[in-house]
Amino acid sequence: MSLESAYIFEGLGDNARAAIAAIALEETHESGTTLFRAGELATDLYILEEGRIRQTVLRGGLLSHIISEPGTAMGWSSMAGTGTYTATAVCTSSVRLLRIPAEELVLIFDRDPISGMAFYRRLCELIVRRLVESYGATLSLAAQIDPRSYG
Repeated sequence: MSLESAYIFEGLGDNARAAIAAIALEETHESGTTLFRAGELATDLYILEEGRIRQTVLRGGLLSHIISEPGTAMGWSSMAGTGTYTATAVCTSSVRLLRIPAEELVLIFDRDPISGMAFYRRLCELIVRRLVESYGATLSLAAQIDPRSYG
C-alpha cells in the first residue's frame, strides 16, 4: 500500500509524501496484539494496510469501533497535541500497517507548512466525523431509554 490511499495524506506535496514514506515503518501484528493503550504516551500515527483493529474507549461506559478499511488512520492523539492516546487499539485479526513516528512527522510539516495544513485539515475532518457519529449513537441510545419528545 502507498501513502496515496490514506485519506489523511491526501493533498500533500510530493516532497512531504516522500519524506513520510522514508520514515514510515511497515509492521505486521497477530490477532490479540495491542498497538497502544488509552493513557499511554501518544508517539505514533498508524495507517491500516490490511486486517481489523478494534479501538475501545472506556470512560463511564464502553465505546468500541472496528477499523478494517485500508488507508484508515489511527492514533490521531499523537498528532493532536493531547500527549496520550485516548483509546486502546487491539488487532482482531492479522494486521499489516504503517507506523509513523509523530515527532518526525511534525518536523516534516514544519518544513512544508502547506502540506502540514492539508494534513491537519484532514485530521479535523476525521475528528468531526467521529464526533458526529458519537452524537448520533448517544442520541439513538437516549431515544431508546426515554422516547418522550419535548419539542
